[in-house]
Amino acid sequence: MHASPSGTRTRAMAALLGGLGLVACSGFDDRAGLSCIDDSPDCVESRQVTLKSMLADEKRGWVREPASPQAHASGVRLFAFRSQKKELSCEELAIGRREADSVAKALKGPEGKTMSPAQVSRTNMLAAEVGKELAAEMRARRCKA
Repeated sequence: MHASPSGTRTRAMAALLGGLGLVACSGFDDRAGLSCIDDSPDCVESRQVTLKSMLADEKRGWVREPASPQAHASGVRLFAFRSQKKELSCEELAIGRREADSVAKALKGPEGKTMSPAQVSRTNMLAAEVGKELAAEMRARRCKA
């Protein structure tokens, strides 16, 4: 049996989402994964449910929702922007890029102090990668910066 490229991507995302957390989570709704950043199986599943929900949202309402430092640290929003970059409008790409670029500053605030240095570092690296990918997509489409 051979894995499809999208199946491989999904498993890779699940593994990365699973490795991004250190704080407790509770609840299990379609947005619970945004605040669930520990490595427990429940939190990993919650992040996957949230990501799938966001990717299934044809109107992409999540793009304009405010993001907390925990939402950044969960990786869900960043993976959603990365996964949807080809479908996003220029305006949505700009929103995603601004969000990715703001992560480091957000994690220097009080909520970031509750996270381990490794958690903050991983989140900052992911945000930098996603920011670069969104910027490249904007350039390729000749979107205004």
